[in-house]
Amino acid sequence: MASLTSLKYKSPLHQMTQTTPTCLWNDSAAIEELSASIEDGAVGATCNPVIALGVVKKEISFWRPRIQALIQEMPTATEDQIGWRVVEEMSARAAALLMPVFESEGGRNGRLSIQTDPRLFRDPEAIVEQAGRFNRLAPNMIVKIPATRAGIVAIEEATYHGITINATVSFTLPQCIAVAEAVERGLDRRAGVGKPVDSMGPVCTIMVGRLDDWLKVVMEKEQISTDPGYLEWAGVAVFKQAYRIFRHRGYRTRLLSAAFRNHMHWSEFIGGDVVISPPYAWQKRYNASDFEIMPRIDRPVQERVVDDLLNRFTDFRRAYMEDGLSVSEFDTFGATLRTLRQFTAAGADLNALVRDFLIPNPDA
Repeated sequence: MASLTSLKYKSPLHQMTQTTPTCLWNDSAAIEELSASIEDGAVGATCNPVIALGVVKKEISFWRPRIQALIQEMPTATEDQIGWRVVEEMSARAAALLMPVFESEGGRNGRLSIQTDPRLFRDPEAIVEQAGRFNRLAPNMIVKIPATRAGIVAIEEATYHGITINATVSFTLPQCIAVAEAVERGLDRRAGVGKPVDSMGPVCTIMVGRLDDWLKVVMEKEQISTDPGYLEWAGVAVFKQAYRIFRHRGYRTRLLSAAFRNHMHWSEFIGGDVVISPPYAWQKRYNASDFEIMPRIDRPVQERVVDDLLNRFTDFRRAYMEDGLSVSEFDTFGATLRTLRQFTAAGADLNALVRDFLIPNPDA
């Protein structure tokens, strides 16, 4: 039977957003999904190449005539240029729904997160240039920059130029610390020349489920035997370790949980001054659950689980220990390579979708 407290709220996620400092963002720029998520208290949303492709397909009745119109409006544009225009318009359209939150919270929340082209992951100047363009799409944009070697450089420069960043393609404690330090340098440089920083709301994503995924691949490749349930805790352990360090050092960057694979990627972070950003399908699953909304962020992962992962998996040690990876090694970490490949492939799939409009198949 539901408690009297839970009856005051529309859903478990609504209860979390109303009673704890933990924020909800919607991991999609689809208008219908974002609108429903806002009803549960969502104060942000995200977009990336995979999400953008999914939104176009989901909202094809809207995007079909718009893509056809863009082909006429941009007579010399390539399929790639038209595809990026779609991503920009999709992001600005979703950002409008979040403007009331953005204005009421002074920029800390109410932002739409748009991702820079994953193909630029080695070029800091190109990343910053595109980030500047995306930042001008709407007042409440937050720009995703990968936590790669070049991305760390770009994060500092973008922050200095007043662009609020969301570090993505991030799975490890060393990446999170490098991101936070880069943001601190950018904020300090910006404040040093008399420019405002109070309205910026940087976040650093930890793709917790993608770390779990990668360790499962490693387990098969290296023929490692362990309790399979322990691997569900890897991303959670890294996130909690990062949160403890971020609070201790006073970093002005919030952590964001993404890449959901189980309920712990939400429930174990409740109570923290963090962001959870589940896809809408996971939000519906969480809202249908009976998990008690209570703070768990400070509850450590069992020591035996962490010790087992540290002893058996070199890549968990690299992810969990502050000195586990150097910045020069970020680009070759397995989860980084897998995610960059997926993101670039999704961009190619979006281009293929546009191509079918731009160059219709005469045989069909």
